[in-house]
Amino acid sequence: MLHQSPNPLLAVIRRLMGDAGTTTPAEPNPVSPPTSTASAISPVGIDLIKRFEGCARLQTDGMVAAYPDPGTGGEPWTIGWGATGRDHVHGGRIGPQTVWTQAQCDDRLAQDLVRYAADVARVLGDASTTQPQFDALVSFHYNTGAIARATLTQKHLVGDFQGAAREFARWNRAGGRVLKGLVRRRAAEAELYLS
Repeated sequence: MLHQSPNPLLAVIRRLMGDAGTTTPAEPNPVSPPTSTASAISPVGIDLIKRFEGCARLQTDGMVAAYPDPGTGGEPWTIGWGATGRDHVHGGRIGPQTVWTQAQCDDRLAQDLVRYAADVARVLGDASTTQPQFDALVSFHYNTGAIARATLTQKHLVGDFQGAAREFARWNRAGGRVLKGLVRRRAAEAELYLS
């Protein structure tokens, strides 16, 4: 469980992460279009991200070490639940020598999810979006950073949900090659999106 923070948005994300797996998604309605507009990731979405990001490279001393991008074998270096870029613990950028505690990994995920969910909500605007759709789109954006330019977003905005779901599969490459992990992740995101 993450430590407490005075930031109310982070507190909500932390509470959701602590309760992950205790809530079940609502039964899907395959006929009706979405009637709600979600704006925060749910425990189901957090579980999906955690399942595919993992919290890899746990060292014998309990610290979590950074690892190279599986597609490039180098940049961007990744740590914890898929964190890249700025090292919020030590300053500078995440690199081969970066190590964090599990709590620091969890804290970074909570911070990142607030930001990525806000990005998705901003791009979707007032477009009708179910919670499963929102969760799948946040997972997609967390992994690709492409919510604003993806065709799947444009299809979602015009209500072509089947077409949007098919678009997830196109985002299966890293470093110019298809990765099995990305194929599995995109399939899980599309399945959640349509649920």
